[in-house]
Amino acid sequence: MRKIPTLHALALAVLAGCVDQEPLSPDRRAFSVAEAVVPPTVAVTAAGQQLTFWPYTSATIGGPESDPINVVFANSDARGVRAALLSLDGNRTAFGMPNTPPFNCTWKDAVGGAQDSYADAEGWTGSAVQLECGDYAPMRFHVRLFPAGSATLGNVHFEVIVPGTNQHAVLSWELAEKLLTADLARSGLLAGVTQTQSINPAPTFQGIIPQIYNGLPPALRFLIGGPAGNVSTPVGIQTDGRATVITLSATPQQQPGLVQREFAIPFDQIIPKPFCSTGPLDYLRVQGTVNVKQTINATPSGNYMSMYHASGSLDLTPINPLTGEVGETFRAQVNDIYRNLITDQVTQTSNLSLQVMIGQPFNGVLHASLHVGPGESSVSSVDVKCN
Repeated sequence: MRKIPTLHALALAVLAGCVDQEPLSPDRRAFSVAEAVVPPTVAVTAAGQQLTFWPYTSATIGGPESDPINVVFANSDARGVRAALLSLDGNRTAFGMPNTPPFNCTWKDAVGGAQDSYADAEGWTGSAVQLECGDYAPMRFHVRLFPAGSATLGNVHFEVIVPGTNQHAVLSWELAEKLLTADLARSGLLAGVTQTQSINPAPTFQGIIPQIYNGLPPALRFLIGGPAGNVSTPVGIQTDGRATVITLSATPQQQPGLVQREFAIPFDQIIPKPFCSTGPLDYLRVQGTVNVKQTINATPSGNYMSMYHASGSLDLTPINPLTGEVGETFRAQVNDIYRNLITDQVTQTSNLSLQVMIGQPFNGVLHASLHVGPGESSVSSVDVKCN
């Protein structure tokens, strides 16, 4: 895959640790939302049982729609789905997929921003299990799993890293849905596959901006159903608006073990100032490295615990996007901690993000948190203080 051109004027996100999170608009200063928020739901039949849920994910409780729920596991919890996928090799040639990256990838636990969804059987529910097929960069298949009583809801997508950032751009919902279904068939555990009625917008949901799309090779454009030539407007991400319902013949047990992983995310990008902005021409060049440490602990008793910590210092240089004039460089500190827990009794997801800009007159602090758990414990908040 050839290099995607640098993005010069995109509202990508807050400076670092909020991987795959939504950008903060300049006028968004503080809010707090609790468990009482109930979104509009749909009712579907899966393996003879009726499930009622919100057919989207979000980065905040009650917040805007992020990804569509496009897969439902009718009779399995997230730990069982994880165990089934982690047991597979990367040979998908029998399903017509090439023996080249990322299509010969193997599944592992993913680093990705925490999201939530909603199911009547659980209330607000968090993405305590995230898996990726492929690496964090440049491309991967990424799935988030959400408990829903005896079922598990999920979003799976195919995405590419935005160069010089920690952000991913979704390229396809349908391709990822097909790969995930094929992999469950390869596991030998697939007992049935059906489709829900239309529960999401179709024929497209969200879009791929030209700066990303025009950097994709022709074969990949064809694979995701996009136009062959370059574009000047966003390309809709194709979807049939339905979720694939997967029924497994058995729920595999997770294999106990401890997995630790470390990697660095390099930053070198020009973005709108993510918070404490003074106007539409308030842009920054962000340079530096954020280091990520991830730990997954699957215990012999069946519990699943995961944590990742992203931290680093970044150089921020004010730049006028029209004239190219630059200002004095100042610093930012970023610190994100994500923790997840699944037992037979409880599922909890939480993240805490602290981002500090240091340097007069550019001081500012962003504090964001998301906690999703049982009962009335679910809450999300964002607080921005500008000096």
